[in-house]
Amino acid sequence: MKPFLDQAIKEAFMALPEQARPGVLKLRDLILTEAENLPQVGPVHEVLRWGQPSFITPKVKAATPLRLGTHKSATFALFAHCQSSVISDYAMRFPGWDKLDGNRAVLFDNVTDIEPFRLGTLIRHALTYHLPVAKQA
Repeated sequence: MKPFLDQAIKEAFMALPEQARPGVLKLRDLILTEAENLPQVGPVHEVLRWGQPSFITPKVKAATPLRLGTHKSATFALFAHCQSSVISDYAMRFPGWDKLDGNRAVLFDNVTDIEPFRLGTLIRHALTYHLPVAKQA
């Protein structure tokens, strides 16, 4: 697990229900790992949005935010901005592979539902969403 740089972020993760925490922490590590491989977006910052851990690229304004948390229809979820095409593009690329909440989130019931290759494409797309196509991953 990658270390937390902000105590409030760490507390937000630790406040999640015990059954959601391993999956959300695995998604966090996947987001931060994918971000390390995208030097064009600059550093990714963890912030709190609506009390949930979120990931933004403040230096370059490349990303559409990603957010992690619980969901009423699943144990935990990876949320993207609902007015972006991140989730719908992902659904078209990998139809029927994951449980989705419309254009809003990928839903998970278990940490084993996380498939790094597929979700890595979603994360890279979100982190480079506002970059010109030539600069995207």
